[in-house]
Amino acid sequence: MDRVNVGFAALQMNQELKFSATIYGLGAGAFYFSYALFEIPSNMLLTRFGARRWLARIMFTWGLISAGTMFVRTPGQFYTMRFLLGMAEAGFFPGMILYLSYWFPARERARAVGLFMSAIAISYAIGAPISGGVMSAFDGVAGLKDWQWLFLLEAVPAIVAGVVVWTRLPDGPQDAGWLAPEEREWLKTRLDGEDRAREQHPLRDVLRDRRVLLFALLYFTMVINVYGLSFWVGEIVDKVNGLSDVGKGFVTAIPYAVAIVGMVVIPRHSDRTGERKGHVTACLLVAAAAFAISTVISPVAAIGALAVGLFFLLGVHGVFWTMPAALLGGTAAAAGIAMINSLGNLGGFAGPYFVGLLKDATGSTDGGLIGLAAILVVGAFVATRVAHDRARERDPLERTGRFTRDATRVPQTVR
Repeated sequence: MDRVNVGFAALQMNQELKFSATIYGLGAGAFYFSYALFEIPSNMLLTRFGARRWLARIMFTWGLISAGTMFVRTPGQFYTMRFLLGMAEAGFFPGMILYLSYWFPARERARAVGLFMSAIAISYAIGAPISGGVMSAFDGVAGLKDWQWLFLLEAVPAIVAGVVVWTRLPDGPQDAGWLAPEEREWLKTRLDGEDRAREQHPLRDVLRDRRVLLFALLYFTMVINVYGLSFWVGEIVDKVNGLSDVGKGFVTAIPYAVAIVGMVVIPRHSDRTGERKGHVTACLLVAAAAFAISTVISPVAAIGALAVGLFFLLGVHGVFWTMPAALLGGTAAAAGIAMINSLGNLGGFAGPYFVGLLKDATGSTDGGLIGLAAILVVGAFVATRVAHDRARERDPLERTGRFTRDATRVPQTVR
């Protein structure tokens, strides 16, 4: 919510501060420039200090900086706060992808990652009506504008959650007092076996690995669509006549509520079949078609088309992240996952700016949506070329021919 509430504040903030669409798009995207710049260092520090300490630090600092956005008055201040917000949050997402690999075997990981990433869609779904309600109820209270209250109030949960993470989150299964000894041993045996099958490389080799760069390019095509759409979806909803601010918030939530279902269903199907690349390719093509169709139908029908597009686009993210995680192990995984996320999230900078430029040039967001759909088609092609060996995700004992029914039986409470 802290990452995208600037989208909900856009109309009122831009009007009061006299920001053009280009200034807003550049400021919204500045977050992703610093986010990408500090991703790899942050993820390496997570492996040094542990998930509990580092994730708590990230959440606490980004909550403070998000609240500080309420004080911006000039384009330069807006750019600065967004840059600092990206720097504070850098490492959170790749850190969580790495952290989940400490707990879930490869063939169950798409579901775990998809469930974790459903928080993105949930934040949009509940964030839109909550943000609309805050802006309707708090405008003028204590002399603050509605958009200022939005930044202030929505920063509080991140700060509180940072404290909870510091006190409650285990660094890994070895610190989980709620697991029995045999459960910890089962996880260790299974995950250590998988890690030995992955490639271990020095940091310098990971940073120039063409396979990692191809994953980053694929992720870029996905991210530029997610955030190119999210920062302008409010203006798309504005085309629906007769909606109040709260009503607009609920309508904005519809596509993301549908996407939550996709983030559960699509990874489950991928885990069940063991197929990854085909899922990503097909989902990106369907999403591209849906986004293109949304530009030539009525505003109400366009919301439905956007919902279909986000169902497939967001739904396939959990599947995508299983592939680089199955390729690399150890510190190579920490660096590689961070690098993919770092370069891919440059799409978060390019998306809002790209759509903003086209909106200023054409007077409509439709041209931007067509451009985003074309980028997804490119991404679907790239998905057919990325490196993925399905055998790496099988149980280690099964790969070595020592598979037995009892050897890989999951302890009851792990199930």
